[in-house]
Amino acid sequence: MKRSYFRPNVDKMAPYAPGEQPGPGEKVIKLNTNENPYPPSSMVLEAVRRSAEESLRLYPDPESRRLREAASGAYGFPADWIMAGNGSDELLCMLVRAFVPEGGLVAYPVPTYSLYRTLVQAQGAKARELRWGRDWSLPKGLARRGTRLVFLARPNSPSGTCVPKEEVRALARSLDGVLCIDEAYAEFSDDDCLDLVRESENVIVLRTLSKSFSLAGARVGFAFARPRVLEGLRKVKDSYNLSRMAQAAGAAALQDLAWMRENVERVRRTRARLTERLRRLGLAVPDSQSNFVFARAGERAKELCAELRSRGILVRYFDEPGARDSIRISVGTDAEVDALLAALGELLGCACGSEAGSGGRPAR
Repeated sequence: MKRSYFRPNVDKMAPYAPGEQPGPGEKVIKLNTNENPYPPSSMVLEAVRRSAEESLRLYPDPESRRLREAASGAYGFPADWIMAGNGSDELLCMLVRAFVPEGGLVAYPVPTYSLYRTLVQAQGAKARELRWGRDWSLPKGLARRGTRLVFLARPNSPSGTCVPKEEVRALARSLDGVLCIDEAYAEFSDDDCLDLVRESENVIVLRTLSKSFSLAGARVGFAFARPRVLEGLRKVKDSYNLSRMAQAAGAAALQDLAWMRENVERVRRTRARLTERLRRLGLAVPDSQSNFVFARAGERAKELCAELRSRGILVRYFDEPGARDSIRISVGTDAEVDALLAALGELLGCACGSEAGSGGRPAR
């Protein structure tokens, strides 16, 4: 038997599985990874060009000061309450490294963002995974004594649903550990939890510019927390974690909030139309607060995902308890959504064309 050089927990774990990325030159309708279908502000493109021309040979600012100042202006928090990361994924990794010892307990509702599980396993910690209620309500037991870190995606992925803010506040107060509220999709929602950072020292809110600001390729995220908490996180931060171009892109994007908000409204309008049409096809779809919808398709979910792929349309299937009967569909342009709906209509057949409403039974 070949010798392994890895820690036992790394040997046993499965790697995080990102959504499929099409090959070079492959033309598909990409509705599987929740990217924004609209381009970033022209200010971003100009800032990236200028940064590449002027300073590519130099290291970036390790503290991302200009970027954090831009975030301060956009979100109304002092810059020393903000940390920048290489996407919110790097910040999630930092939280696990900083707060959770080997064997420590991390809790989160499932199904949710599967990177949480990967990070916990890589740390050699223990994951307490609690199933959402049938109505996507917060499960009991997250605040179990001794829990070092709780992850709460709000809106949640893959469901697109939001736990009421008062329940999040109550959860934070009941914990003796840290609550990370992962708000990757907050701009598409009706409200957010940023103000809980001011109320509770044990609350950290994460944001990303990947979704609403159309910067998934730049990898820019933020952690909002008390300065004393962020000072501890800096001890486990990579030295130069954001490139000069990423910092320039993020700062420019945050200076053109009107562009972002207009695109968010376009996505929300298309989301409403997509939800209504999917329900008419017989699929049960909870009201989404994000830039994707979660459609229950019953036993055919995995098959539908593969059949759509054969037609050049990518959607996401999760082989996870609580998600195996569903597909997650990112909100694309109106033309992309029309193509998806036409394909689904053909695959599901005329029998599924009646009104189902939000409580309609999944297609069989």
